[in-house]
Amino acid sequence: MNENIVNNIEEDIKEKTARIAMEMVINAGDARNLIMQAFDSVTALNFEEAKIKLKYAQSKIHEAHKYQTEVIQSEASGEYFEYSILFTHAQDTLMTICTELNLARKICSISENIDARIKNLEENRE
Repeated sequence: MNENIVNNIEEDIKEKTARIAMEMVINAGDARNLIMQAFDSVTALNFEEAKIKLKYAQSKIHEAHKYQTEVIQSEASGEYFEYSILFTHAQDTLMTICTELNLARKICSISENIDARIKNLEENRE
């Protein structure tokens, strides 16, 4: 095979991997921003708004995960993807923000329960 053709194929693979990695990072980053907004809502005791933000964050995580799955399925079917530190970073970012989302859901739930208990105590005091 002509060396120029091989180089072009390698560059196409690198560009595709970089594009997918950037989509993963962008969507995961959007999810992180929404999680932080949800925490702000929890701080303001606006639990419904926090839940909406967390649902939207979940959709962004899902979007990022679709890109990752595209690469995994392509590799499993024989398509070659060169190792990419950017793709590894994207996977790490996605995994980390998935964990943040899980923790945020729990913290939101716990905070809502504590707030309800405090309100109940205050009502019974009167």
